[in-house]
Amino acid sequence: MSSTPLVSTDWLADHLTSPDLVVVDGSWYLPQMGRDAEEEYQQGHIPGAVRFDIDAISDPTSGLPHTLPQPHVFASKVRKLGIGDGQTIVVYDGIGFFSAPRVWWMFKIMGVKEVYVLDGGMKKWRAEDRALEEGDVLRPERHFTARMDNGLLADIDDIRRFSKDGSSQILDARPAERFTGEAAEPRAGMRSGHMPGAYNRPFMTLMNEDGTLKSEGELKELFKASGLDLSRPVTTTCGSGVTAAVLTLGLEIAGARDLKLYDGSWSEWGGRDDTTVVTGS
Repeated sequence: MSSTPLVSTDWLADHLTSPDLVVVDGSWYLPQMGRDAEEEYQQGHIPGAVRFDIDAISDPTSGLPHTLPQPHVFASKVRKLGIGDGQTIVVYDGIGFFSAPRVWWMFKIMGVKEVYVLDGGMKKWRAEDRALEEGDVLRPERHFTARMDNGLLADIDDIRRFSKDGSSQILDARPAERFTGEAAEPRAGMRSGHMPGAYNRPFMTLMNEDGTLKSEGELKELFKASGLDLSRPVTTTCGSGVTAAVLTLGLEIAGARDLKLYDGSWSEWGGRDDTTVVTGS
């Protein structure tokens, strides 16, 4: 495998029958998208792919949407999917780069080294008229060892500190209108705006029309245009911790290395009355 966190559809098609490869459908959609990830999976998925539901594999006690579960919970859930130690994991979603990077990041923070995202996802796979299969995929249980890397995770206290001292740059993946406060948040009770000192890079701008990710050079230019110094630490955020991972993935490809993701994201920050919210660009 190469050093990039991406694999191509050609590569995946050539390696689908490899015994140590597991393909993961990590599709998830916002309610306003009008799409059902489970139904789409049942109707047609990449052959052999197991279904990873980020709502089901989460911490139900956090009070926030699909936050990261404890390592033993994560291990138990993915073991039952037939995902275990020593495997190469390739994650995709129905859009290209939406929820798959979140699943990629979850495996990374739990200590998996050989985890990748399918460049272009199901959108590109279908456009190339590649093989699909219907129904559930059942794999034998495998032992999964979770070794959580807390260095990849930021909490609300970290964000408070970063917003004051700038020790990590905060990069928000939400659309510009939500970042500036001109558009209302889709979740009820959320204030509009952004964290003090945050930069904005809407996650969709990292994608090409075919659902693939832009090149390393293009990504560097986009991040620099957002005001980032790629040689300094960056913490990504979004609405609920999903599309922040798109930025994390893009930043890794662009050469940034000290990366954290704020799991609570705007669902936590914008839903509290003890946090500072800034409007405007």
